[in-house]
Amino acid sequence: MEQLTPAQIQDADLQDWRHLWRALYTRFDTGSFARGLSLVAAIGEAAEAAGHHPDITLTYPSVAIRLTSHDSGGVTAKDVDLARRISTIAAADGVPASPAGTAQVDLALDTADQGEIDTFWSSVLTGSPDNVDGDEIADPAGQAPLMWFQRTDAHETPRQRFHLDVQIPADELDARVEAAVAAGGRRVEDLGRGRAFVVVEDAQGNRACFCTVLDR
Repeated sequence: MEQLTPAQIQDADLQDWRHLWRALYTRFDTGSFARGLSLVAAIGEAAEAAGHHPDITLTYPSVAIRLTSHDSGGVTAKDVDLARRISTIAAADGVPASPAGTAQVDLALDTADQGEIDTFWSSVLTGSPDNVDGDEIADPAGQAPLMWFQRTDAHETPRQRFHLDVQIPADELDARVEAAVAAGGRRVEDLGRGRAFVVVEDAQGNRACFCTVLDR
């Protein structure tokens, strides 16, 4: 199905929803877990009937929803139709939409040579070098934020002002470090913190830290 333009999505007048990059987002303030669970069940039935399935996050006070058409790489008429249906379901149950404050956090890394480091960062974020798609890395499990590479001129490596802390299960630490090293990175010298955190860096000196609950 054809991807809709931002203007087409705006014309759809989805007041409960916000369009960010490639998806529609909203949040419904349920006020309780039980009410949220009931709303999720109703949305699930509508999704099954439509043959189109949103990403849903259920928490104690709210239900957050993300709609996108993966096969089209963005928002399509299927998403607009299901968004309207979900809004109708929530309104009928007296659950208000609260889309204000909607945000999506992506990671952007300036580099003069993406190919030198992209599989490293794919391995750091997803455990595999195979999740690079064009200038992006997307975690198929949905646990890590989207990362993309912005082209820049080559320059002397500056002192890094921030790094990624990637929280992982302790039993996955060795495999994740090995994947990062195999993808062109290196393990930074022992910092004396055991398995609490292990620092790795890509070929351009950008660092990330694998963190576990051990040795703290």
